[in-house]
Amino acid sequence: MSYLVLARKYRPRNFTEMVGQEHVVQALTNALVQQRLHHAYLFTGTRGVGKTTVSRILAKSLNCQGADGQGGITAEPCGVCQACRDIDAGRFVDYTELDAASNRGVDEVQSLLEQAVYKPVQGRFKVFMIDEVHMLTNTAFNAMLKTLEEPPEYLKFVLATTDPQKVPVTVLSRCLQFNLRPMAPETVFEHLTQVLAAEQLSAEPLALRLLARAARGSMRDALSLTDQAIAFGNGQLQEAGVRQMLGSVDRSHVLQLIRALADGDGATVVNQVNALRLQGVSAAATLEDMAMLLQRMAVMQMVPSMAHDGEDPDTQGLAELAAAMPAEETQLLYSLCLHGRTELGLAPDEYAALTMVLLRLLAFKPPVGTAEKKSPLTSPSARPSASDSSRIEAAAARAPVSAPLIAPQTASAPAPLTAPMAAPVVLDTPPPAAVAPKAEPVSPSPVAQPTTPDGDGPPPWEDWPDTTDYADQDGLVSAPAVAAPPFAALRALPVREAPEPSSRLDMPRAAAPAAVQATPEGDVWMAVVQGLLDQETITALVRELALQSQLLGRDGAQWQLRVERETLNHAASRERLQAALLAAGHGDVKLHIEIGPVSDSPARRLAVKAAEKMLAAQELIQNDPLVQAMVRDFGAKIVPGSIQLI
Repeated sequence: MSYLVLARKYRPRNFTEMVGQEHVVQALTNALVQQRLHHAYLFTGTRGVGKTTVSRILAKSLNCQGADGQGGITAEPCGVCQACRDIDAGRFVDYTELDAASNRGVDEVQSLLEQAVYKPVQGRFKVFMIDEVHMLTNTAFNAMLKTLEEPPEYLKFVLATTDPQKVPVTVLSRCLQFNLRPMAPETVFEHLTQVLAAEQLSAEPLALRLLARAARGSMRDALSLTDQAIAFGNGQLQEAGVRQMLGSVDRSHVLQLIRALADGDGATVVNQVNALRLQGVSAAATLEDMAMLLQRMAVMQMVPSMAHDGEDPDTQGLAELAAAMPAEETQLLYSLCLHGRTELGLAPDEYAALTMVLLRLLAFKPPVGTAEKKSPLTSPSARPSASDSSRIEAAAARAPVSAPLIAPQTASAPAPLTAPMAAPVVLDTPPPAAVAPKAEPVSPSPVAQPTTPDGDGPPPWEDWPDTTDYADQDGLVSAPAVAAPPFAALRALPVREAPEPSSRLDMPRAAAPAAVQATPEGDVWMAVVQGLLDQETITALVRELALQSQLLGRDGAQWQLRVERETLNHAASRERLQAALLAAGHGDVKLHIEIGPVSDSPARRLAVKAAEKMLAAQELIQNDPLVQAMVRDFGAKIVPGSIQLI
């Protein structure tokens, strides 16, 4: 007997054996128990999550006859009756599977629908299962719409697709849709453990976790990889063999890379990349594994309780790295790993690209010690040098003692409060040649100066004379650093009241439209054009020709028009305007158009009317009592151009 692969050998035979799709199983089970059956089902999801399997189990549930042959519709098919065994073997005559990837035309669909008129031969229901239904052509979809909407009572449709966006909405609206989710790695790991226990094969847990992650949510892929790993390891699944088979990176290499990045050790990073090159490990797999570990590190940093999860061996060593690397560097490195995978194909050497991606973090990483910012008064390097002090003293000798804190706004404003500054601010630029004082000098109150520990006098940073603020075009700013005068010496700062805003709104006026020189022919042409506009018989260029032209005269059926722009004088537009005049009851008019200045056109008249309405609207807003109150009390203004005619 030939060997049966694990993906087929352990395909679920009933709903209780389904893994990772509890939401779909619960809905279908309840529908079968309550006999509330829809006529069309659509199962969506990625490859290998159980779309075809659910379809076959549903077909068995609908046609199960029970072990004694007396069963009915059930959520737990027996698996031993003739219908169940035939569906599992793929020879049940009333269950038809159509592969839409290879049978996507309208002829194949019509051939399938021709069988819908016949009642079931063996079972209780006919079940048409169309796999990869999104591959059908538009004509094939249209051919099945009517039957899909109102099938016979004995017919059930089951559609499956990996790309529901390509299925027409007319089909989606006729089906009951279920989305089968990708399998979680833990779910795949548990199922693989059960399968290998049934096969009586030994496996290392970390090897199974590698297979579960490599499956990327597909149980079929996980079982296929397990088959390959069994053959590769000669019946044993070990971590080293599975890593070699998958081309995965050893976790120790990834941890060493992250640890070297956390320590800022560029040499170790380069050496580790060279070691991965010698082992032939994929650079994309390295970045993928690093991104996975960094994501878990970020979770540990935000949720410390996750660092003590002892069930997964991948968490070993991550807690120390999560504590050693700052959270912002973890996020930065995670982003670099994700975006670096797209750069591997652009570089001539993927390992060189991997090295650049990893060294990029070291380039952005701040140097050690720069995070600790010292105060200018406590840091020795922040103290002024001798040259700085001499420049400050030279500037202070030419400066008054104090300066106003708040500059007067007007000539009649009260005298401002004067006080020395609390700390010096010095920019290393040449002193100004001459600075005009801002206010009359005021002698400061005598204040005791602190002395240095050796009693030689005040410290150099507090021995600066009392000066005012200076700022010239070269950028020198100097301020004194002496103690503030007593509180009693401070004078009250008068409050300057802002002038009351005007209650009149000065709104910008729109540009006045061009003047109109009304003529009798202009009145006639305005009435004619307005009638055509009301009837909506002219549009686009014909409408612009009628609006922008001036009627000069009429001689029976000969009308003379004038326009300013040559672009409006087209034979096609003129003929369409003549046809519109004929349809409006003005007779068979022949239009003659010349180019020249226009002083009375419908467009100018309409512009004048619109300008008058806008002026009236602005006056209405300006004179509104509520608007005037808001202007007077809150200084409100109307945004220019915000008034629109309704």
